[in-house]
Amino acid sequence: MQIFLLPVLWAWLCGCCFFFLFLQHPFTLTLFLCLLDSEGDPGTDDYIKDKAIVVKRGNCTFLEKAEIAQRFGAKLLLVASETSIRSPGGNKTQNLTIPIALVRDADIKDLEQTLGRNVSVGLYSPPQPIFDYSLVIIFLIAMFCVSLGGYWSGRAELEKLKRGPSPGSNESLSDEETLTLTPLSAVIFVSFCCIMLVLMYFFYKWLVYVVITIFCIASVSSMYSCLSALLKKIPYGQCRFTCWNRALEVRLVFLFLFCVALSVTWAVFRNNESWAWILQNILGISFCLNFIRTLKMPNFKSCVILLGLLLLYDVFFVFITPYITKVRGSIFYFFKKNIVFQLPVVFKVPRLDLSPAVLCMRPFSLLGFGDVVVPGLLVAYCNRFDVQTSSSSVYFIFCTIAYGAGMVLTFVCLILMKKAQPALLYLVPCTLIPCVLVALYRKEMKKFWNGNSYQVRRNFSGPETPTC
Repeated sequence: MQIFLLPVLWAWLCGCCFFFLFLQHPFTLTLFLCLLDSEGDPGTDDYIKDKAIVVKRGNCTFLEKAEIAQRFGAKLLLVASETSIRSPGGNKTQNLTIPIALVRDADIKDLEQTLGRNVSVGLYSPPQPIFDYSLVIIFLIAMFCVSLGGYWSGRAELEKLKRGPSPGSNESLSDEETLTLTPLSAVIFVSFCCIMLVLMYFFYKWLVYVVITIFCIASVSSMYSCLSALLKKIPYGQCRFTCWNRALEVRLVFLFLFCVALSVTWAVFRNNESWAWILQNILGISFCLNFIRTLKMPNFKSCVILLGLLLLYDVFFVFITPYITKVRGSIFYFFKKNIVFQLPVVFKVPRLDLSPAVLCMRPFSLLGFGDVVVPGLLVAYCNRFDVQTSSSSVYFIFCTIAYGAGMVLTFVCLILMKKAQPALLYLVPCTLIPCVLVALYRKEMKKFWNGNSYQVRRNFSGPETPTC
């Protein structure tokens, strides 16, 4: 819903700080808590004249509420919202002369219970933080997932080449099974994402639980895959027992139960702001690492198609859908409102700025899993190509650094524009262009584009033997 306001004001209204604000700001008004709904009527001009009034958020626009309050002589309008607080927009063509601010409904209830219904208040706009240090943690998480996932994928490729196609090397193949994403598969995948996003837009209340269930199952599998790979490196505690004619390691059974318990704990307490975000990040890191390792891009052409289509997907749903869905606005901003406490598709880090304005802003900095996984698939392909051509990890290193530069560019645009950014808009060109430049410089563009059939087979007893 579009919000009209003149002037644009940002208010922090916490009951414990009202007297402090009153002393610090000369502009004070009498607050009369008249929680008007659509059926409310001030009755006379004196009912709210020269008072600050509080109304419920409701379904009508801020402009409609402000016009009614101004007509009856109110000096200030506070809108109590039970959902998330977002900075109201402004429209200079509207004839408004009173300030309007958005506050939390819980703060108004606390204020009424603590100080009563008639108190003096003041407007206070704290300075906006220029930089949020939680972005550093977001950056480190993203770089960790992309670099480690790409490295893991390259190591799996190297071990496969060392093992070779001999019949006796079928051992532990299930641990290294991968899915290949061809150009056609990439188109189908992006089409499925579009359909799923539109369905979520219209049937959010039901499909959100489907997404949560899928995430829990996938995170259990991913975390087990990541931790079991580490656990198998430890030569202790390998006792086994037989179950359904299979020999199971006791430590792997306990590991599986631990992964299930962690996922279920998150699902039950996912809306707890104080610590549930830690579990979501742990599960998300496991999911991204396993996804990057498991999904294999066969050539650079598939990478360009996938990243290019997802870039168009991002641009369409962020910048074009507002012109299609005028009633509900951009699909991107619809999910932005609901994604924090419901959909488990983002990394979440609490804001680390000490400014009081943080209390009135979105409490978390977010980064979508797709902004890590999608460029991570390109990084993984670069590392596998390095392994196949014995190119000293040059593609892998350049692509990883380029991804980090793209993340920094995203954060810079976030700070300058002061609004959430579709990260793929910056990450896709920042990762694809350096890869192309490196391939052109090394005169390997054709091989890099089509995928490499040239493999370096490292024998344990002899030198490297190139085969075609």
